Amino acid sequence: MRADRLLSILLLLQVHRRLTARELSKRLEVSERTIHRDMLALSMAGVPVTAMRGTGGGWRLLEAYHTNLTGLSETEIQALFLTKPTRLLSDLGLRHASEAALIKLIAAIPGGLRNGAEDMRARIHVDSAGWHQTLEPVPCLRTLQDAVWRGCRLRFTYPLGEASGERIVDPLGLVAKGNAWYLVAAKDGEPRVYRVSRIHDAVALDQQCQRPPGFDLADYWEKSSAEFQANLPRYLATLRFSPDEANRIGSVSIYTQVEQEDAVAEDGSVTRIMRFDTERSACAFVLGFAGKVEVLHPLALRERVLWTAQSVLWAEAAHNGG
Repeated sequence: MRADRLLSILLLLQVHRRLTARELSKRLEVSERTIHRDMLALSMAGVPVTAMRGTGGGWRLLEAYHTNLTGLSETEIQALFLTKPTRLLSDLGLRHASEAALIKLIAAIPGGLRNGAEDMRARIHVDSAGWHQTLEPVPCLRTLQDAVWRGCRLRFTYPLGEASGERIVDPLGLVAKGNAWYLVAAKDGEPRVYRVSRIHDAVALDQQCQRPPGFDLADYWEKSSAEFQANLPRYLATLRFSPDEANRIGSVSIYTQVEQEDAVAEDGSVTRIMRFDTERSACAFVLGFAGKVEVLHPLALRERVLWTAQSVLWAEAAHNGG
């Protein structure tokens, strides 16, 4: 394990030229004390690593030092050749470049491991899209991508209620979630999230963007997503599923979640506490089972289900002249 970590440190410094002990410890998931010991080991092995103190300091490699990788393990090669979502690569204009890079990698791999790399591509396929997702048009994505790459400001229009307003932002990165693209950008110094399919008339400005110090895109997205999930509306309902419908919950809706499930009753029925966004969505869910699900709680939901079902019957009777 230590040999792998020393090689990782060497490669990280070769790519980034300078990293602090804290940055290295975070990337490699070890303590800063361990990093200092590893640096001593690299120095004793003849690797020209130096420590720089003060602001802008850290560990660095001498400029002229380079190393070549010839010892990738089989699992590392498999990780490199795991299928990437072609839809997202196509959106970024990188699909053909990705294929060309993989071909070059295959040619560079030792013969004994080449078959394993090709088998990984032939036998495992990753599809990141959900079954119920639709493809969103993203005509401005390339403009946003260019601005992110070059680090320049963006101007675009974005819907605000029933109107659209103009925004001038500092782009910080692009995030793909499922088939949807999101732009993370700073407005008045505060990072915000914009859905790319809703962005129009995007123009990259001839101004350098201001990136918040220490901003980490992946960390921001993880925290932003968690906050979004925590603030979603919660409507809890206790439902009893008939025996023949007890196992169908997973295939009915992706917008519900089982909060609690009781043991199967003697008659085969199952009682669950379900979480929905609203009472309306809970009502639609229950009606979709056509009487095979009973509302136990709350009473208001049971009354709404009954009223809605009666309204459908009355409407059908009226249409049929009954």
